[in-house]
Parts: sequence; C-alpha cells; structure tokens
Amino acid sequence: MESHNIETLIEKYFDGETSLAEETQLQEYFSSSDVAQHLEQYRPMFGYFAKEREQRFDGTLPLQPRKRKTVAWLSVAASVAVLLGVGTFAYNNLQNQTTPGELGTYDDPEKAFAETQKALDMLAAHVNTGVESVEYINEYEESKDLVFKK
Repeated sequence: MESHNIETLIEKYFDGETSLAEETQLQEYFSSSDVAQHLEQYRPMFGYFAKEREQRFDGTLPLQPRKRKTVAWLSVAASVAVLLGVGTFAYNNLQNQTTPGELGTYDDPEKAFAETQKALDMLAAHVNTGVESVEYINEYEESKDLVFKK
C-alpha cells in the first residue's frame, strides 16, 4: 500500500470515520514488516489491538454467591424492634381504655342539656372569632380595590 493512502486512513481513523474494512487494512499494514519510517509511531497502537484480540480469559468465575451473615442478624433485629413497638402500643392502649360511663352520655336529660349548651356556647364563641377575621379581609379587599383600580 502506498503511504499516502495509509495517512488518509489514519486521519479518518482518528476522526472516527473508518469502516471495519479500512481498520482491517490499517492493522494488516502495521503488522507487516514494510511500514514507512514516519508512520512507525503508530505500529504499537495497531499491534496492541491485534495482540489483545487473541487474548482469552481462562479464569473461573465463582458460581455460588457469598452469603452475608449480617443480613440474617439485621432481619432478626428488625423483627424484634417491630414486636417491641407493637407490644408497647398495645400495652399503652389497653391501659387507657375508657369505661362506658366516660363516653359523655348522661342519664339525666337536664344535665345532658346543660352540657350541650356549654359545648354550643364554646362553638359560637370560636365561630364569632372567625367572623371577625373575615371582616378584616373585607376591609383589605375594599382598600386594595381603591389603590389598584381595575
């Protein structure tokens, strides 16, 4: 092969524009004994590719995965933590159960009426507080409309 053609192929190779056939031509040229003196610097690179292509892996791969002992201990620890949490929750909730007399029911209708009146008065006080807050919002809207005329 003429060296001008090889130089063109080397430029294409470094630009990533060569085909497989052109790369094979380059490898054959640099594996031969008649390489031009100014192209001698590329011989180790193409020789490396040919040499590495022939290399084979002869080692063995382990087929059994290594078992981790820490995974077993972590699962046991997680199970114990869950059981302690459930046990603590159940113990506290069983201690705090209310008796039927504490459910807010009254046998005396007058006492029930008085408690209902207290609850409704408390509710009305909170509703009135909320209504006062809405009045401030209405004042804000009116003053905003005066400043920013539509």
